[in-house]
Amino acid sequence: MTRTRTTRLRRPLLAGTTAIAAMAVTAGFVATTSDSAEAATGPNLSLIAASTSITLTSWKEDPGVYLDLGTYLTAEGKPLELKVTRKSYKDPVVITQTVYEGGKAKAKALPNGTVKDFSGLPGFAEITITDKAGKQVLRRAESFCPNNASGRVRPDAPATSKYPESCPTNAFTLGSVWGVEKGWAANTYAGSYTKPVKLAVGNYTAKVSVAKKYRDLFGIANKPATVKVTVEERSFEDGRGVAPRTAKSGEHAGHGAAHPAAPAAGAAHTGHGPGHAPTPAQAAAPVTSGAGPSYNVGHGPLKAAPPALPWALKKQQTARSMKAGDTAGRTDGSRKAPALGPQSKRPTGKPSVPNVPKPDLRSLPAYGITISDGGEDVPGKDYLAFSANVWNAGPAQLVVDGFRSPGKAKMDAYQYFYDAKGKQVGYTPTGTMEWDPRPGHVHWHFTDFASYRLLKADRKETVRSGKEAFCLANTDAVDYTVKNANWHPYNTDLSTACGQENSISVREVLDVGSGDTYTQDLPGQSFDITDVPNGTYYIQVLANPENRLKETSTANNSALRKVVLGGKPGKRTVTVPAHDLVNAN
Repeated sequence: MTRTRTTRLRRPLLAGTTAIAAMAVTAGFVATTSDSAEAATGPNLSLIAASTSITLTSWKEDPGVYLDLGTYLTAEGKPLELKVTRKSYKDPVVITQTVYEGGKAKAKALPNGTVKDFSGLPGFAEITITDKAGKQVLRRAESFCPNNASGRVRPDAPATSKYPESCPTNAFTLGSVWGVEKGWAANTYAGSYTKPVKLAVGNYTAKVSVAKKYRDLFGIANKPATVKVTVEERSFEDGRGVAPRTAKSGEHAGHGAAHPAAPAAGAAHTGHGPGHAPTPAQAAAPVTSGAGPSYNVGHGPLKAAPPALPWALKKQQTARSMKAGDTAGRTDGSRKAPALGPQSKRPTGKPSVPNVPKPDLRSLPAYGITISDGGEDVPGKDYLAFSANVWNAGPAQLVVDGFRSPGKAKMDAYQYFYDAKGKQVGYTPTGTMEWDPRPGHVHWHFTDFASYRLLKADRKETVRSGKEAFCLANTDAVDYTVKNANWHPYNTDLSTACGQENSISVREVLDVGSGDTYTQDLPGQSFDITDVPNGTYYIQVLANPENRLKETSTANNSALRKVVLGGKPGKRTVTVPAHDLVNAN
């Protein structure tokens, strides 16, 4: 079990995309055929290095080097496809590989214990660093997410990869799909899942190899990649004339690698060179949920989808707090999601609920649970803060449009239904949407999507959260193995899905397989436990509480998470027991 009052929760993001254009001219990128039986029916996999040399940066104000060495796993012949699942939270996580016999795909179970969670293959990449004299200064193993920072290695490869863009880190994930597309490569760097290493300014040699158990499992040749590494030291003041310190005084370092905590590909100031330094928040910020303290407060992260951190924990990050450079359409400071256009007119004809596939809303148990004091505005109070996720198990999208009558403060909301060909065949009124002008929201919320209640040990309600209205967004990949799961959901970005104050209509979508995380961390959203006695309670996450939305089933809308309150007023504590096999807060 986990006991916490102000324990800092930290859920890392995946590595940002690393340029791999150099692969086309890197010798030996074609996979070596293995003699194993698996090589005949699965992909031909090989480890390559995008470049023979690389410069890594250690920031003076935040020393440490992230080992993004530009090594990749390539797939030829067939894609590498892995499905990671668990039947329930009482069952262990298992993994299967898609292989081919006679041109037909079949599932091959991999050994029990190959994976423990959904974040990647543990101990996949083995890294050895030696100094100029040949002395070993570092040896470590890192996990590998096959979905991580992928790119093509040859021009006749498929133009896009069908696989998701990251591996989920939500402790309550139920199913994931990992893959390296045929003719593509995935970065073996584990990103901020790993800790930086201390390396002095100087020159090194890095050798990266695939662990033997994975070479045997996937038929990968034992051919380590070798990369020359230059470590430079830079300062946040670089942009104001302070040159980086490298192995040789006065030597121009060129463009250093972007700090992994900086915004990912697509953001401004990624891969900074001297004279164009990142801000301290970009360069050395600890990893957070992706939602900064002043933009889209409450929602969880975007793609890569680690659980959101409660506000009470975000506040502890003070001077190094994430302050993403968000702009319209880039609410995590890095990527832009295309908008889903709403209907231009109100639906016509009589409302109907046809007999076609519908969404199935389900709740995950609460997580990220901690005690908050409510901040300066509410002194003398104790709050129980938490994160909650409602997801769509399908087999159909949840599609809700809001339409505004001229001069009205609220929109009328409608749920849409589609046949197997994607044709709209019905609609029904489903409540309202309201504009939320508060800092950190500033978008349209669909009302009565979910509710949160603190229940006594006898399951009777004792406190209810005031938060029930939401802007829907696909923040977490909960189970991409369910029927019709969309591995590339569009509206992962709140600014494209939730409208402006003067919007006349809004479309909000929760895709199959994805969920929407909200943190209940501010007074009015979190539970006021100031006068709640110590003891055992349950946090209830309840989807579709008024049954306004039409679903496949409403029997699975509730999830409970046990908590034990203790301590004294002003110093309350919360103990969070394991939820079956999930021992994570």
